[in-house]
Amino acid sequence: MKTQPPAHDPVDAIIDQWAVVRPDLETLPMEVFGRIYRLAAAMRGKVDKAYAPHGLALGEFDVLGTLRRSGEPYTLSPRELTATLMITTGGMTGRLDKLEKAGLLTRSPDPNDRRGLRVTLTERGRELVDQAVGAGLERQREALESALTEEEAKQLAGLLRKLLATTA
Repeated sequence: MKTQPPAHDPVDAIIDQWAVVRPDLETLPMEVFGRIYRLAAAMRGKVDKAYAPHGLALGEFDVLGTLRRSGEPYTLSPRELTATLMITTGGMTGRLDKLEKAGLLTRSPDPNDRRGLRVTLTERGRELVDQAVGAGLERQREALESALTEEEAKQLAGLLRKLLATTA
């Protein structure tokens, strides 16, 4: 059953406040992006909770998931991981340390670059990320299905793709 949108949400309240103090502003962009930001934050929390029973936080899942979706042999350099996940090298090192200690990935010398490393997903890491991705997708699916039809979800995905392409 699809839920009906509220007549007035927190973003509407912000827009209403701006309308009082700055009635000259065109706030449609704030309405769109304010909802995107709030939605991302809400879903981040829900997906993080889905990963928790697997012993993973969202950032750790991102590393394992990136290695898994890279295909066999599930190996990337730390630089490739950092670029894909858009985090600092220091943040990546901390995640890699924790995941390696847990036996979910290994780091080894890069045979093509004696200064470089290769990060490889272990079999245990692959099994864990395969379980966790299903749990995260289920939370996302529940959120979509509670509010949108499949056609609406596809339309929204297309519109967001279009918007992202012009802002990234």
